Amino acid sequence: MAVIGRLFAIFFGFLGACFVAGMIVVIALLYPQFSDLGIEPPDTDAFNIILGFGFIFVSGFALIPALIVVLITEAFYVRSVLAYAIGGAICGAACYLGLIPFDPATMHFEGVVRRHLEIMTGAGIVAGFTYWLIAGRNAGLWRQPSRQSRPPDLPRT
Repeated sequence: MAVIGRLFAIFFGFLGACFVAGMIVVIALLYPQFSDLGIEPPDTDAFNIILGFGFIFVSGFALIPALIVVLITEAFYVRSVLAYAIGGAICGAACYLGLIPFDPATMHFEGVVRRHLEIMTGAGIVAGFTYWLIAGRNAGLWRQPSRQSRPPDLPRT
């Protein structure tokens, strides 16, 4: 029964982390337009739609790398916030580099935009921290035997 509860915690932790990472990616990519003094504030409905697409984008590309990090941390009882931040950074960088063409002859990525790589890596760090807040602090606890109340020993006669 504890495994089912843990799976729900992992699922909601992943959704929360993807939502936060999607917000960071969208806001960071739209920041140059927000900083222009000549424009009006964005339409809230359009901004909500853009945030929804950012969430879908991040959750779709980050599922497999994040699943690998979750499996490793659950298997080895890793509960450190630093481990989740590093895992999130690796997931964010992997999601960005997965979209960039790779030339195997020269062993290097073609057309990497440094700012975009930094945004995705930073979003991954914050997503890892968010996941740790929701589900990572209790990684591996589902495997420990639960404390069941035992009736007291009866005196022998």
